[in-house]
Amino acid sequence: MWQLQGRGVAHTCDGLSRRDFLQVGSLGAGMGLADFAALQAAGAVDPKSDKNGIMIFNLGAPSQLDCWDMKPQAPLEIRGPFQPIETRAPGIQISEMFPGMARHGDKISYVRTVYHTAAAVHDTGHQMLQTGRLFSGGLETPHVGCVLGFLKGRKSDLPPHVVLPEKMGPTGGNLPHGQEAGFLGKPHDPFVLNADPSAKDFRVPDLLPPAELPVVRIDRRRRLREVVDQSVKDFEASPQARLMDANFEQAYRLMTSTQARDAFALDQESDALRDRYGRNRFGQCLLLARRLIERGVRFVTVNTFLTVFNEITWDIHGSVPFTSIEGMKKTVAPVFDQGVSALLEDLEQRGLLANTVVPVLGEFGRTPKVNPAGGRDHWPQVWTVWFAGGGIVGGRVVGQSDEIGGFPLDRPTSTAEVVATIYRSLGVDLEHVLPGPQQRPIPVVDSGVREIRELF
Repeated sequence: MWQLQGRGVAHTCDGLSRRDFLQVGSLGAGMGLADFAALQAAGAVDPKSDKNGIMIFNLGAPSQLDCWDMKPQAPLEIRGPFQPIETRAPGIQISEMFPGMARHGDKISYVRTVYHTAAAVHDTGHQMLQTGRLFSGGLETPHVGCVLGFLKGRKSDLPPHVVLPEKMGPTGGNLPHGQEAGFLGKPHDPFVLNADPSAKDFRVPDLLPPAELPVVRIDRRRRLREVVDQSVKDFEASPQARLMDANFEQAYRLMTSTQARDAFALDQESDALRDRYGRNRFGQCLLLARRLIERGVRFVTVNTFLTVFNEITWDIHGSVPFTSIEGMKKTVAPVFDQGVSALLEDLEQRGLLANTVVPVLGEFGRTPKVNPAGGRDHWPQVWTVWFAGGGIVGGRVVGQSDEIGGFPLDRPTSTAEVVATIYRSLGVDLEHVLPGPQQRPIPVVDSGVREIRELF
């Protein structure tokens, strides 16, 4: 996150140092109008498209067999304890744990044959499902929301990409999770909330300056070039200084914006609507995501959980400290079902669903056979993701897994195809190349990878 304090070396006449204002990090910086026009001319984005996105990432990885690809005819040790229920889409069944989702079945389409061949650790799936690629050689591919912000810029004082409530924490692999701008550079990182919107004293830390640094003194930072000595002027001309100044301007813009304060003001929502989403961290993050999209943010990423180590998540190994399959029904599933059902309903009622793609992702699946602890372990050979809104046709199923939900039976779908589908929904040209290190052109997705066309 960005910070407006620090030890400095060049002081102004009021005692403030230049670097007091330059420790700025995770604010997404928009592009200028000229840059955006050039990208449009190059065909990077569809100028007629103004699509948004709310990505829900189910950290921990839901079980395909117990959630959205049930096998009721399989033996008990395969099918698990839950029964399928009908959805509003004829012929599509999901788990009894999700009655709210079932009521919105006509809005949702499932892809039941996603797979990857990398290591079965959480971090690799996080990378591939949010960027389209597994990182290698120290090169980190940017998150899809960061790419959208880079290509289309900001609509308002708000950043183009926001992550709620925090970025992913440790999940065992000690690898990057793919929630940053990668080779696009720090100015295009997302704005990260770093707060729990369900807390009674909820506020956004970065919308207010530190108590010891009044806004009037911050404003003086904008005139520092008039008072610094020649050595600092020399530094000011460097690319590093220009980058830091651009970051500061984005921080200043957000911190002093009444529009930004209004966007994060959940207390403006009715108690009834907040209750409908659920008075918990996940539910209130989804409500906040809708507010942000409504007020000009282009893309919001919501992490259902932050780590697999100190909270109950979709990581249902069964043994302590993890929950079991049965435990998922009591803890994780009700919160998720209530929140996503409220989001889909709210977006539709406000006329936002058609222009807002909602991809709901997980990093891998779970083992077909229940383990001795009553849980399921990591299984990247097949799992289910789903989409709603943003031009996706609802009420469809793409791909079929085998009789035990262990492998694709037809239409295997790569993680890159999932990401390409998100880009396609956002109006981004899949053949466009992004500027990479040493001017190396890097495609948005690998050449030849296309969207899941059955969804459109």
